[in-house]
Amino acid sequence: MAEKSILTGRPLQLLRRLYEASNPVTIYTLKIKQNELASQLGISRQALNVHLRKLRDKKYIRTGRGFIDVTEEGLRLLGFSANPAFVFVKISPLRRTKAYDEIFKFPILRVYRIAGEMDAILVIEREKVDDTLKRLANVEGVLETRTYIAIQTLK
Repeated sequence: MAEKSILTGRPLQLLRRLYEASNPVTIYTLKIKQNELASQLGISRQALNVHLRKLRDKKYIRTGRGFIDVTEEGLRLLGFSANPAFVFVKISPLRRTKAYDEIFKFPILRVYRIAGEMDAILVIEREKVDDTLKRLANVEGVLETRTYIAIQTLK
């Protein structure tokens, strides 16, 4: 197992400053080599680069060595919202394991197990709220849901 590197001094100060000055954004990252993506699309790598450059110039994507990020602008162009929905789920204690197994199959961004009145928070794309709630209604052990939709990222 690799040893965890401890950051101190200026690098730690810089990392903290970058974090504090940053704005949270929604990005979808694909880790793939361009020749592999070109092959999947059935085009040459040169043709792929022309298309990627157009998308990058319009700020729909960011590219780097071995990755392509779809930005919030790209998500909006595709009809997806950068502001997620949060579905709080209460699950019967006797059915939690099976319920989580089913929930993991949903098109979700993240799942958090939490302590308190509810048992889990599902972070999903706003456009998938209706489908997610319908699917949750069929999961054995789900007792209650509460849905909240983010309207703006403040920090």
